[in-house]
Amino acid sequence: MEPAANDKENNFFSDEVARKEKRKLKAQHEKNGVWFGLGMMGMVGWSVAVPSLLGAALGLWLDKKYPQSFSWTLTCLIAGLITGSVIAWYWVAKEDKEMHNNKGENHD
Repeated sequence: MEPAANDKENNFFSDEVARKEKRKLKAQHEKNGVWFGLGMMGMVGWSVAVPSLLGAALGLWLDKKYPQSFSWTLTCLIAGLITGSVIAWYWVAKEDKEMHNNKGENHD
């Protein structure tokens, strides 16, 4: 009678280890943590800020070199803001698509 009880314990132990291993591997592959969210916010912020600042700098230079009836600074700043927004939208859409694809694969 003892071998049957021992087999039952081994099965339970094996199942428990397999379940914990699967959970750990899933946690390692998922990027939905707090640090990922903060990193994504930073990435979105920088992707908007850098093109905007570059556009403003270019606009200031153009205003000094080639003055016009309109403001090059404002025009280039808006162009940089739009460019940065498109870049941020691209990254967020890419990450969202990747998260949804991973969720579909993890539902075993």
